[in-house]
Amino acid sequence: MINIPILYEDDYLMVINKPAGVVVNRVDTEKGETIQDWAEKRITIYDLRFTNDNSEFFSRSGIVHRLDKETSGCLIIAKTEEAFVDLQRQFSERLVKKEYLALVHGKVEPKEGTIKVPIARSHHDRDKFTVVAGGRKSETSYAVISHYSLLSTYYSFIRVFPKTGRTHQIRVHFKYFGHPLVSDEKYGGNIALEDRKWCSRIFLHAAKIQFSHPVAKDKVPIEADLPSDLEGVLKNLKPLI
Repeated sequence: MINIPILYEDDYLMVINKPAGVVVNRVDTEKGETIQDWAEKRITIYDLRFTNDNSEFFSRSGIVHRLDKETSGCLIIAKTEEAFVDLQRQFSERLVKKEYLALVHGKVEPKEGTIKVPIARSHHDRDKFTVVAGGRKSETSYAVISHYSLLSTYYSFIRVFPKTGRTHQIRVHFKYFGHPLVSDEKYGGNIALEDRKWCSRIFLHAAKIQFSHPVAKDKVPIEADLPSDLEGVLKNLKPLI
């Protein structure tokens, strides 16, 4: 059973710190243990056993939203169908506040801003998404924390605040903005192959999430520290004054 740090837990939900390299939902192409497999085993401890029900809660084993395989950080898992439905409603109504940490290519200017461009699945590669007229409305705000350099190449360490939750949204938006994420092989092209020599996975971490508790209704703020592998990447870069 994979080791998953739990950031918050009560009778209705848990928030985990998803490790990089672990797939969230079961798919035929994934042979390793997924977060969904882990959730089913973990929640049986409390006799809240998942059954072969047709509802989305049971088919997804309580997993409220998704993170890409290489992305680490905060992920919410509901323990009851009522909690699942309420939390999904909060996501659909954009009531959940999310903050990611990312390292991107180039010196991002201005240091604060918002990217608002529509996203749709690529007609050329069904595993990728792209900016296209007529796509789904997508909005991502950001704030630069600091700039770095490595061998005369510049990078920006940024906070990212996705207002919508489209698949690959942050990755697609910053690629479109001219600042692809470090080590993003899907959207970074050949430059990502060079990145992988010093950053072994995409530099993207779901650092914070805040939602209303589905029962108590109070705000629940959760934070996941930047993992050690990404901390090590930053330490190998030269800060710009």
